[in-house]
Amino acid sequence: MADTRGAQDPWLLTPGPLTTSMTVKQAMLHDWGSRDAGFIAINDRMRQRLVTMIGGEGVFTTVPMQGSGTFAVEAMIGTFIGANEKLLILINGAYGKRMARICEVSKRAFATLEWAEDMPVDANLVKLALARDPAITHVAVVHCETTSGVLNPVAEVARVVAEAGKRLLIDAMSAFGAIELDSRQVPFDAVAASSNKCIEGVPGLGFVLCRIEALEKTAGNAHALVLDLHDQWQVIEKTKQYRFTPPIHCIVAFDQALNEHEAEGGVAGRGGRYRNNCRILVEGMRSLGFETLLPDHLQAPIIVTFRMPVDANFKFQEFYDRLKDRNFVIYPGKLTVADSFRIGCIGRLGETEMKAFLAVVAEVMKEMKVASGAPARKAAE
Repeated sequence: MADTRGAQDPWLLTPGPLTTSMTVKQAMLHDWGSRDAGFIAINDRMRQRLVTMIGGEGVFTTVPMQGSGTFAVEAMIGTFIGANEKLLILINGAYGKRMARICEVSKRAFATLEWAEDMPVDANLVKLALARDPAITHVAVVHCETTSGVLNPVAEVARVVAEAGKRLLIDAMSAFGAIELDSRQVPFDAVAASSNKCIEGVPGLGFVLCRIEALEKTAGNAHALVLDLHDQWQVIEKTKQYRFTPPIHCIVAFDQALNEHEAEGGVAGRGGRYRNNCRILVEGMRSLGFETLLPDHLQAPIIVTFRMPVDANFKFQEFYDRLKDRNFVIYPGKLTVADSFRIGCIGRLGETEMKAFLAVVAEVMKEMKVASGAPARKAAE
């Protein structure tokens, strides 16, 4: 893709915040009043576009929530899980664990079902857990767990949950907009995401797409005034206003990002570019000896985790710094199962940028006198 950044901006190969287009940045150069008719129209359009992306017209509504994606996830849990209800959290990474922490702090009843970070959740085990504990009313799952990059089988989980007569909540933070989630085929009550992931907006706005029939029953559930989705929804529907100051510049930029998402072909087009980015990245890094944590069939095209090289000359901080000096930013690992680092495939990046990154990796390895990116396990074989 063409470089439309300012000269000083690095390429962010991260899970978000991420590289945005110049036109998204330029959308923030104007001031808007939160009660202005123009801004109200933008907000209405944004809310409806998001519902359309899940095929939820007439059944779902978008409830925007000021703050990062975690604000939206906590709002979703705190609003949809009532005092006499219980949430089963499916955990295979840091973001599942974060939902458990949210439940602890908000004093929501919950149970957990946990897998290793390099394994997807297993719908059959979810079915057994629901049969064992009839007190469970809801299940929560992360669509793409960016701790490792694993794609969880949300459709299979949704089927098991629905068959058990329970309700599903989805954290689709790093998947929404690039990996299909059709509410007409996958039953769920709510899905949380944010402005600065696969839609390629800027940080500052979370949102929860809520099944209206379920949201209507949540009045009074919320543990915090600012995180009450039901109240936020009611006020926006009645007055077209947010209860508290909205992140106006972020929302206007998000509207522009949605224009660009649609122009690229929507979920299919955006996801196609990310899959191509992922393919180029994985093939190129493997050619340098690096090993992915996940096999290809479990890998989501969002962020890829690589095992740390065994070569004594490889020091991650030096590797990171040398890449950053050449305008590429990656992420450290977040695993307990393996020493690793992560490279994102999302944002305003395409084939040109991914190939340029790989050339820089090869150059940096040569400078560091790292012969191969092979990890310890591979070196011992």
